[in-house]
Amino acid sequence: MTAALDPTGFRRRRTVCCERNGGVLCGHVGIDEPLDRTGGLRSQRLAMTGLNVTQKLIGAHLVDGVMTPGEEIGLRIDQTLTQDATGTMVMLELEALGLDRVRTRTSVQYVDHNLLQTDERNMADHLFLRSACHRFGVWYSRPGNGVSHPTHMQRFGVPGASMVGSDSHTCAAGSLGMLAVGVGGLEVAMAMAGQPLYLTMPEIWGVSLTGTLPPWVSAKDVILEMLRRHGVEGGVGRIIEYHGPGLAALSAMDRHVIANMGAELGATTSVFPADEQVRAFLAAEGRAGDFAEILPDLGARYNVREEIDLSVLEPLISAPTSPGNVVPVRQVAGEDVHQVVIGSSANPGLRDFAIVAAILAGRQAHPQVSVDVNPTSREILADLTRMGPPST
Repeated sequence: MTAALDPTGFRRRRTVCCERNGGVLCGHVGIDEPLDRTGGLRSQRLAMTGLNVTQKLIGAHLVDGVMTPGEEIGLRIDQTLTQDATGTMVMLELEALGLDRVRTRTSVQYVDHNLLQTDERNMADHLFLRSACHRFGVWYSRPGNGVSHPTHMQRFGVPGASMVGSDSHTCAAGSLGMLAVGVGGLEVAMAMAGQPLYLTMPEIWGVSLTGTLPPWVSAKDVILEMLRRHGVEGGVGRIIEYHGPGLAALSAMDRHVIANMGAELGATTSVFPADEQVRAFLAAEGRAGDFAEILPDLGARYNVREEIDLSVLEPLISAPTSPGNVVPVRQVAGEDVHQVVIGSSANPGLRDFAIVAAILAGRQAHPQVSVDVNPTSREILADLTRMGPPST
C-alpha cells in the first residue's frame, strides 16, 4: 500500500485495518483528502466509525501493516524537526545517503536547544546546519527564534500531520492533533529522504479528563499526576490519548505541556483532539486556514482506559532524582533549593513565566538561589515585554 498523490494533489483511496473486538476491521481513509502545504489534512472524513483520534491519525498515514498492537506498521511522514544538539548528525546522514532535496512536506532545523554555548563549536555547528539547510531545502530557524517544540507549534504545527524529530520531546506537537514521535537521527534522515517510519503498533491509552483545575494547579500537575501513578515506564509501548470534558478548559499550550512530558512516561507519543481550543490557537497565530477538526468518534474505543478528575489535583513536584519521584509540593515546602530554571522545551508557555513573575513581584530571590529565565521563543519574549512587570 502507498500514500500516492494524484496530479491534483489529493490522496487516493486507501484501505487500512485496525483491531476491533478481537477481530480486524477494515475501511477506507483519505478519500480525495486535500493536503495543505505542511502535510495536514484539510478534512478528516474516515469511512470507519467508532475510531479514536490516534487511529484516525495512524490510518491516514498508514502505508504498511495493520493497526493491531504489537504488529509492525509503516507510516508516511509529513514533517521533521531537528535541533542543534542532534541536527548535525542528521545532516551528515543525508549527505551519506546522497540526497539532493528532502522529500517531506516540511522539515525545520532549530538551533536554540543548547543554552550553554561555552565555546566556538556551537557557532561552527550553526554555520554547518545553515549551509546544510540551503543544500537540502530545509527551513532554518535562526538563533533567537526559539526552542524547537513551542516554535514549531506556533509556526508549522498542523492538525492531522505526522512528524518525527530527533528529540524525545517531539511528542509535544500532539497538542495540536498531530502524530509526532521522537526517534533517532538516522530514522529522521530516512523520513526526510521519503522513507516510511516503521514501528511497533502501540496500545492506545485513553485518559479521560473531567472537572476543571483548581487555583494554583496547572497543566504540569496533570502530567505529574500521570507520573505519580505510573512512573517513568508506565507509557512504554503506548500512545496516550487525552479526551473528555475536562479538555474544554485546557488551552493548546496547556496541552503542549502535558504532551511534552509524555516522553518522561516512556510513551511513544501523546495525542489530543484538534478542537475549538486548537482552532483558537491557530487563529491567534494567524494560521486559521491550517485548522482541521479531528475528534474521537462517539463510542471510540481504547486498549487501556483511565480517568483524571482535574478538580481534585493539587500542586505536585518531581523530587530528585527521577521525573517519576512525584510528591505534593506541600511535602517538600521549606526544603533548600539552589537553582531555579524557568523556560525550557518542557516549560515553554507564557503561564510558566507569568506565575513566577507574580510570585516574585516586589521581591528579590534569596542570595543562595540562582534564578535563570530562558524565554522559549521570540514570541514569548515579545509577550513578556509587552506585559511588563506584574503589579503588586
